[in-house]
Amino acid sequence: MKPLHLIPLTIFLIIVFTLGVGLTLSPNDIPSARIGKPLPEFDLVPLYSNEERFNTSTFKSGKAKLINIFASWCIPCRVEHPILMALKERGVLIYGLNYKDTQNEGRAFLEELGNPFEEIGVDGDGRVGIDLGLSGVPETFIISGDGIVLFQHIGPLTRDVVEEYILPLLGKVG
Repeated sequence: MKPLHLIPLTIFLIIVFTLGVGLTLSPNDIPSARIGKPLPEFDLVPLYSNEERFNTSTFKSGKAKLINIFASWCIPCRVEHPILMALKERGVLIYGLNYKDTQNEGRAFLEELGNPFEEIGVDGDGRVGIDLGLSGVPETFIISGDGIVLFQHIGPLTRDVVEEYILPLLGKVG
C-alpha cells in the first residue's frame, strides 16, 4: 500500500473521532464568558410599580442570589417554574429578569403561575440580557454577595441542576 492511499483513511478517522467526541458533549455545557466577572451595570424599571428600581446594587449586598431570566412567551419557562417556586420555599433569594416582554404580560404570567421572585426588572429591549451573555430564555445565574457571576445555567432548571450546582454554590457563598 502506498503512503498516498493512507491520507484519505487518516482524514476519515480524524473526522470520525472529532464527531464522536462532539456527540458526547452536552449542549447545556456552554462556557460562560461572564463566570468570574462582575455583573454588568444595569438599572431597570421594576415589573410591579410598588418596587424600587431593579439595579446592580441589589447584588452587592453580601449574600449570594439567583437571577432567573424568563418571559411570558417562553414555554420552557413554564416547565421550570415549579422548581423556582420550590426554591423560594427553601428560602433561596431569587430575582427575576423579565426578558423582551411587556409589563402586563410578565405580571399575567406570574399571576397565573405564582411569583417566586424577590424583585423583578423589565428588560424590554434585551440589552441587559445581551450584556449578561444570554443565549435564550430561560437562563439562571448565581451572583456572589459582591456582585461576581459564579454560575450560569442555560435552559430550564431541573432538580438535578438545583441539587448538583445551585444549592451547593449558594451554600458556599450564602
